[in-house]
Amino acid sequence: MTTLFLARHGETVWHAEHRYAGSSDVALTDHGLVQADELGAWAPRARLSAIVASPLQRARLTAKPAADATGLDVRIEPRLVEIDFGSGEGLTPAELDERMPAEWLAFQRHPARQPMPAGESGVEGAARALPALLELVDEFPHGRVLVVTHATLMRLVLCELLGIDPDRYRDLLPAVENCALTEVRFEELEGRRQARLLGFNVPPRAY
Repeated sequence: MTTLFLARHGETVWHAEHRYAGSSDVALTDHGLVQADELGAWAPRARLSAIVASPLQRARLTAKPAADATGLDVRIEPRLVEIDFGSGEGLTPAELDERMPAEWLAFQRHPARQPMPAGESGVEGAARALPALLELVDEFPHGRVLVVTHATLMRLVLCELLGIDPDRYRDLLPAVENCALTEVRFEELEGRRQARLLGFNVPPRAY
C-alpha cells in the first residue's frame, strides 16, 4: 500500500493575477513562500519516504521547506511539469477571449483534448505524468511520498486514476489551492492496482 500526497506549488505572480503559467518558469510570491513553509511544517509528521517535485522553480522552492524539515532530498521529475499552454501562457481568461476567441472556446469545450495553440493537450500531459507516479508506487510499495506538482496536471492525472472523463476536470475538480494536499492511496485488490482518493484540496494544517 502506497500513499501519494499530491501538492500544488505555492502562489506565483501570474497565478495571483489569474494568468496561465503552464510550462513557463514563474517565481513564487512572498505569500507563496509562506505557503511552502506551511507545507514544510506539515512534512515531519507525515512520515514521508520521499519528496518529488516538478523541475519548475515554483515546485522546487515549494518542496524545499519539506525537504529541510525531514532531511530528505528533493527528487526532480521532469515528467511532472505542468501542461504546456503554448501561446496562452501569461494570459488571463479575458485576454485569451479577446486575442484568440475561437481557440479559447474550443479549449473550454474540450479542455483535456483540445490544446491551446502551439501547446500540449491535457491527455498528452497526463500520459507522460502518470507513469512517473506509478513508478513511485512501485519503488515505495509501503511508503508515503510527497509530490509537488501543478494544478491542471494533477486534476488530469486524478481523472485518469479514478476513471473520470478528463474533459470534465474543470467542472468536477474546479480548483486546487496552493500547497493544498490531495491524498491518493494505491492498493492491490484481486491482483490489480486500485487508486483510492482519501483527501482532496486539504490545507496542510488540517492534517
